[in-house]
Amino acid sequence: MPPFAQFPAPMPARSARRGVGLFALLALLLGVQGCAMVSVGSVSTQEYLSNRRGDVITTGELSASARTALQVVGIDNARCKANFEVCKTTLKETIGLGDEQRMSALSELWLREALQLTEVAKLERANERLQTDILKAYLESARHAYAYLFFTGRTPDLRALEDRQAQVRDYYNFATQQAVVGLFNRYRDALEKSVSAQSTYTLDFDGWTVQGSTAGLTLNRKGTLPKELMAAASLTFNGVRNQYRRDGLGAELVAVFADKVLAKEDDGVSWSETPFPSLTVMLHFPGRSLNDVLNTQNAELAGFDPYKAQSVDVRGIRVPLAANFTAGYGLWLARSGFAQESLLTLIGRSEAFEQPRIYLMQPFDPNRRIVVMLHGLASSPEAWVNVANEVLGDEALRENFQIWQVYYPTNLPLAFNNKSIRDALQTTLITFDPQGTRRASRDMVLVGHSMGGVLARLMVTSSGDQLWEAFLDQYDVRPDREARLKQKLGPFVMFEPVPQVTRAVFIAAPHRGTPMAENHFARFVSGLIRLPATVLNRVGEIAQLLVAPDSASDVPLTGNLNSISNLSDQDPFVRQSAKLPISPRVTYHSIMGNNTPTLPLAASSDGVVPYASAYLDGAASELVVPSWHSVQETPEAIVEIRRILREHLKAIEPGVALPP
Repeated sequence: MPPFAQFPAPMPARSARRGVGLFALLALLLGVQGCAMVSVGSVSTQEYLSNRRGDVITTGELSASARTALQVVGIDNARCKANFEVCKTTLKETIGLGDEQRMSALSELWLREALQLTEVAKLERANERLQTDILKAYLESARHAYAYLFFTGRTPDLRALEDRQAQVRDYYNFATQQAVVGLFNRYRDALEKSVSAQSTYTLDFDGWTVQGSTAGLTLNRKGTLPKELMAAASLTFNGVRNQYRRDGLGAELVAVFADKVLAKEDDGVSWSETPFPSLTVMLHFPGRSLNDVLNTQNAELAGFDPYKAQSVDVRGIRVPLAANFTAGYGLWLARSGFAQESLLTLIGRSEAFEQPRIYLMQPFDPNRRIVVMLHGLASSPEAWVNVANEVLGDEALRENFQIWQVYYPTNLPLAFNNKSIRDALQTTLITFDPQGTRRASRDMVLVGHSMGGVLARLMVTSSGDQLWEAFLDQYDVRPDREARLKQKLGPFVMFEPVPQVTRAVFIAAPHRGTPMAENHFARFVSGLIRLPATVLNRVGEIAQLLVAPDSASDVPLTGNLNSISNLSDQDPFVRQSAKLPISPRVTYHSIMGNNTPTLPLAASSDGVVPYASAYLDGAASELVVPSWHSVQETPEAIVEIRRILREHLKAIEPGVALPP
C-alpha cells in the first residue's frame, strides 16, 4: 500500500472552494453566536457584599436594585444622572415595575439628586433657590421611602430580612434628618411665631405645608423650641469609647438649647435639665392610598423622646423607633468647659458658680430610679464620661434609671459641700416630685469617686452628736455661747442619712484621708485656694464665738480650712466622720484601684488613696482593680457598677425581668 493510501484523494478545485465557503459560513455563525455567549467568573466576599448592599449613601453610586429598575424602563445610569427630570418621569410612568421596585428606586434617585445639589451648593452658598431645591429633594426621598415602607403590597414585617428594605429605611431616616434639620434651622423664627397654645406649629414652604407638634416632648424648661437642631450622626466625640444607639425608623437628632453649659447662675435654681436633649423625629405623609401619599404636598412631623418611646404605630403597623443615647450627652460634655473650669473652681477663681448644681442627663422621668454621681477633687462630671455612657448604653439600665450628675466647688471643706449638696438634691427632688411619691424619688443610688465618695458616705451616715461633741472637745466654748454656736455650726456637723438613698458605691474614696494631702505640693496648692466670701463669713462668725472677750487673736478652726487640708489623714473632721455609722437601710459597695502590685493588699495604694483608707467593713462587695486613682474609668469598674445597678433593681423589684 502506498504511504498515503489511507487518506482521501485531494478534492477538485471547485469542491475545495465550496468547502472553504462552508467553513467560512460556519466560522461566521460561530462568531456571531460567540458574542452572545455567557461566561462565568467569581467575586470576592467584599465585592459580593458591596454589590448587594452598596448604594447612594454608602458608596455614592446607585444600588444594584436601582440600576436594575433603570434598565427595566430602558434608561442607563449615565443618562439618568444627566437628566433627572426625564429619568424620574420615565420611572413613574413606564409599566414593567412593581410598586416596591418603583418607590425604592425613586427614593434613592431623589436622595442622589439632593446630595448632588448639596455639592453644587457648597460653591454657591448664597443661592436660596438651590437650598430650597435641596430641601424639597430630601422631602421627596423621604416621601417615596415612606410610600415603599407602608403603602406597597407587602408590610415591613414580610420584608424584614431583605437588604433592600434596610436600604430604603436608611434613605427615609437620612432624608428625614436632612429635611427636618434644614427646615428647622432655616425657618426657626417663622416656626416659633407659628407655635400655638397647644404647642402645634405650621410652616408653609415653597408649595409644601409642614405641620407638627412639640406637645409630646419634654425638651427643656427654658423655651418652646430649641435654638438649633443637630443630626446625631454628624457628631463624633474624642474621649467617649462607644456611641450607643437603637436601630429603627426616624431621624436621630439633638436639640440645642444653649451655646454653653457653664454660665454664672443668677436664677437661684440648683438644678438644670440637659440643654442638649436627644430626640427622634418622623415625617408622615397623609393619605389612605399610595396615590394619596404621592400627590400630597403636606408633611406631618412627629417628635419623640427616645427614652420614653421605643416604637411607633404607622398605619396599624408597630415599628421600632430609632434613637441615639450618646450624642446629646457627648455634646453636653464637649461644650461644658469643665476641664478648665474644674481647676479654677479648686483654687476659687471660677465665676461660674459657688454652689452645687444638679445636672439631669435627660428630661426628668418620674418612673426611672435616680443614680446620682459625685466627682472628686479638682474634677467635674467629665470624670463620669464613660461610666454614664455605658450605663445609658445598657438597655436594661437605661429603661430603669436616669442619671443626675452633681457639679460642686471642690475647694470647699467637706462639711460645707455635704450640706449644700444635700440641700441641692432635696430642692431638685421637691421641684420634680413635690409629694415624694413617684418611683424616681425612692431607692436612689449614690456613686462617688475620690472626694465624691467621701461625700457620698457622709450623705448616708448619721452624725448624731458625735461630730458636735468632738468639736466641743477640741475647742473651749463658753456655756453662754454654746447655743449660738450650735445654731451656726449645727447644720454642718449634725445630719441624718438622705432618706431617698438605699444604695451607694464608693470608688477610690479616702474615707480616712490620705497622706498625699500632707506633701509639699498639696500644701502649696492648698495655699492657693481662695474660699467664697459666704464661707469665710460663716467661718468668721463661728470663730468669734470661740474667742474669749479678752483674747487678742482668733482661734483657728482647723488650720488651713479647705478641701485639700480636709482630705488629710490628720484632719480631725475626716478622722471623726470615718467613725460615723452608715444607715442600715443602705447597701454599699467599694471599688478600689491598686497601683502597687508588689505590696500586700492591706498596704497597697492607687497612688493617691491607700487601700486602708478606702476599705469599709460591712460592704456588700469589694472590687480591687489594677489601676491608678482614676479607677472609675476602667472597664472592670464600669462592669462592676453595671452589675451593682442590676443587683439593685432585682432587690427593690424582684419581679423585674432583666435581659443579659
